[in-house]
Amino acid sequence: MRALTWQGREKVSVEDVPDPRIEQPTDAIVRVTSTAICGSDLHLYGVLGMFLDSGDVLGHEAMGVVEEVGPEAGNLRVGDRVVVPFNIACGHCWMCERGLQTQCETTQVRSQDKGAALFGYTKLYGQVPGGQAQYLRVPQAQYGPVVVPDDGSPDERYLYLSDVVPTAWQAVEYADVPPGGTVVVLGLGPIGQMSARIALHRGASRVVGIERVPERRAMAERHGVETLDPSAVDDLVGAVRDLTSGRGADSVIDAVGMEAHGSPVAEATQKVVGVLPDALAAPLTERAATDRLAALYTAIDLVRRGGTISISGVYGGAKDPLPMMQLFDKQVTLRMGQANVRRWTDDVLPLAADVSDPLGVLDLRTHRLPLESAPDAYRTFQRKEDGCIKVVLDPWA
Repeated sequence: MRALTWQGREKVSVEDVPDPRIEQPTDAIVRVTSTAICGSDLHLYGVLGMFLDSGDVLGHEAMGVVEEVGPEAGNLRVGDRVVVPFNIACGHCWMCERGLQTQCETTQVRSQDKGAALFGYTKLYGQVPGGQAQYLRVPQAQYGPVVVPDDGSPDERYLYLSDVVPTAWQAVEYADVPPGGTVVVLGLGPIGQMSARIALHRGASRVVGIERVPERRAMAERHGVETLDPSAVDDLVGAVRDLTSGRGADSVIDAVGMEAHGSPVAEATQKVVGVLPDALAAPLTERAATDRLAALYTAIDLVRRGGTISISGVYGGAKDPLPMMQLFDKQVTLRMGQANVRRWTDDVLPLAADVSDPLGVLDLRTHRLPLESAPDAYRTFQRKEDGCIKVVLDPWA
């Protein structure tokens, strides 16, 4: 089959790789009809290569049709149209029963002291071949895949249930927005876009998106989100306080993560570490790395006293300096983590299936391209060129 493979820092290529096969009784094989590039894929592309091997298949946002099932794949049937959550969970362990599928005790990567295995996401998370391919082996298929209506609708109606929509739903849930409250969303990439829309859908009176890229601001504004360009205001904190009764936002969602603009020292350090041999870079990253924290520092400044910061952007630093005096003095609540996708399925599937499209899932993808164009698409997405906000790849085009 054809699949997108990691080949080195900022180098990916589409190659012929062996077709996946059933390896465990709970496996299924899915013929992928659509697969997306996620912002966290860019972390692998540019920063976390020391945890990848040449030839690793990337991608963790995929949907398609079930081609084959193992004898213990539950109610899943050949021919089912399914979305595949990015995290791999069993559904019956102590953690899964408590809605913490990202910490699944069946698939935890204990050798790395990490949580549940993830598709296409480094040795730290199981080195499971990802979904930017024509076929995908799905472990724990008795629980993970979400069967969606085979109603002739475009894949984009359901594809984002793999990651974007549940990640954004959890971001808003964790933000603990009071009734009629105010929300600031840092970064209007796909997760930020959907977080802002969901915050409004769930009753926030005002949602303000902070974003430099004009096309991303314009998309958010189409869905009722107010926006600010941080490069166009002298005092971002003051501007937000002017919009929030002088206090700051009730809730701030950091949808940016480890590669934020405005952290030049950390950015330089990441680049230096990225060119070291893996044997040096991997332990250095695990034990001493720092993230670009400009977005998180901004969130701490923008949230009101007693407010909540919800972190959905991925961080990977081991020695990040935090302003604990400010956090303590302001009595800020922090919540964070990978999305527990299946925990939120019952909440978000009806919204995705609703023909009125209340979350605007059909207004997120800006580029639909053949899988063979994925290397160019990664570059375009990373550089935020050509109005690129969300790329969906067709493995069979």
